[in-house]
Amino acid sequence: MDTKAMTGAEMFLRLLGSMGVEKIFASSGSEWSPVWEYLAKPPPAPGSIPAYLSSRHEETAVGMASGYAKSTSKLPAVMIHTTVGTLHCAMALRGALHDNIPMVVFAGESIGFGEDQGPDPGPQWLRSLADIGGPARLIAPCVKWSFGINTKSALPSTIQRACQLAMTPPFGPVFVSVPMEYLFDLMPTSAPSAAGIPVRATADPAGIAQLADMLVAAKHPVIVSERTGKTRAAVNCLVELAQTLGAPVVQTRNPGYLNFPHDHPLHAGFEPLPVLKDADMIFMPATVAPWHPASAAPFNNAKVALLDENPLRIELPVWGYRADLCLLGEVEASLQALLEQVRKRVGAVDPVRLKRSEGWGEKNAARRKAWAEKTLSLKDSKPMATRWIAHELNALLPADAVVVDETITHRMDILNELDRLGPGGFFAGSIGGLGTGLGTALGVKAAHPDKTVITTIGDGSFNYNPVLASLGFAQEYRMPIMIVLFDNQGYLSQQAEIPKYYPGGFAVKAQKYAGTSIKPTPEYAGLAPLFGGYGERVDEPGQVRAALQRGLKAVKEGKFALLDVRLVPVP
Repeated sequence: MDTKAMTGAEMFLRLLGSMGVEKIFASSGSEWSPVWEYLAKPPPAPGSIPAYLSSRHEETAVGMASGYAKSTSKLPAVMIHTTVGTLHCAMALRGALHDNIPMVVFAGESIGFGEDQGPDPGPQWLRSLADIGGPARLIAPCVKWSFGINTKSALPSTIQRACQLAMTPPFGPVFVSVPMEYLFDLMPTSAPSAAGIPVRATADPAGIAQLADMLVAAKHPVIVSERTGKTRAAVNCLVELAQTLGAPVVQTRNPGYLNFPHDHPLHAGFEPLPVLKDADMIFMPATVAPWHPASAAPFNNAKVALLDENPLRIELPVWGYRADLCLLGEVEASLQALLEQVRKRVGAVDPVRLKRSEGWGEKNAARRKAWAEKTLSLKDSKPMATRWIAHELNALLPADAVVVDETITHRMDILNELDRLGPGGFFAGSIGGLGTGLGTALGVKAAHPDKTVITTIGDGSFNYNPVLASLGFAQEYRMPIMIVLFDNQGYLSQQAEIPKYYPGGFAVKAQKYAGTSIKPTPEYAGLAPLFGGYGERVDEPGQVRAALQRGLKAVKEGKFALLDVRLVPVP
């Protein structure tokens, strides 16, 4: 693109558009005035510049970018306010780094402090907003790549390069700080004409052939997955691979996506270690931490193979999992190539594999039956159990439903109950740090405005989220989501650890746990009407389904819904 003689602001927006960025999620400050001025002008052509969505909070902006990227595989941009905004969103960016979510993040800064010719940025910059090294230095540990522009001639090429780096495996957030003085200035250079997003590579064909040999030769192969579900095609391919091999697929306790249909006979749940005890071949596509600790797997001389664009987890300080074969490549295309190789080796229907599939189908049916019976036994329990709420939600899920989960202690119940979701129907709303679940759900909604987006969230997680900013965004942009708040009036994960470490300690004997309660319990549902939404508190198990139906009805009518469901309280 010929950006020479454009203002920095025009170049910024038009170059992002040319790199495939369709949406900017922003919580930006006064340094972005030149960009806002250009946004007020009619665009050069429809779709030539990204749509600008104001999130009201930096953490929400990054959460929305994450949800958008997860659900579309497209590159979003984020605009934030200099050093202070950068620090606000540091936790969310650290999560995106560990989750391998691509986004390009821009913060403004000043380098002239009113001493140069041109518009004066104001006294607040030197007094209140400037730090040594600027925002790029502050955020460097939390992103894949960070750079502060130091000459305006490098601005166009750096924006292009940032987009390329974000979309180059291993994916991740890329950060650029832009001096506001350059946004006013005319650009002295053009962006490189040959720039584009790099093509992602399939794993080495010889390695894929070796993996196919290992899988076909195995008597008890098991597949473990955590992030295969980034694309629908990858999920479908994994299903065909499992069926061809007669191999069970077990997800980890922390799946980031729906990696395998939960109601499939070969889906073996969310506890890998029991499934692996007899395995002689373990295949792990897009899996970060399949079990804990890394040395715990009962290998029984099993071979282990990895497949991912980031198989050895470059962002982690230690990893320590065994690997007999490590394939580096784009997961979807590599799985397709692997499936072709396996089919060639298996040929016609193999009675041994068919019998193995039937055996796993019977095991998994029995596991699901026992789980369902336990859940139904809780239908009259008060206070309510998590799994009963999730059971009722599962019964009402629309065909187009997408669930974004930001729970901790409730997660296993939710995962086991929600078995009616399809590929692309589930996303984790946080990695380690809490506070991005609502933003992630709103990002999914921004990507798919016609789908029913539901957030399952704990009350502890809810308190970490920028709730007012998120509800305000939903109201302003008419992006209704349904929030199901699993409210146990405290932090159960914190309370549960103390008896484990000190079973006969003072806290257990006195039933006194510091820092675990959220009391007096707020009436969370009362927040909804303040932003034009629907709110309801649910205390009785028999009320749950009707309340969920009312919430879904409100969403269909264009209002977000907030259902505060009261559970067994934390001691």
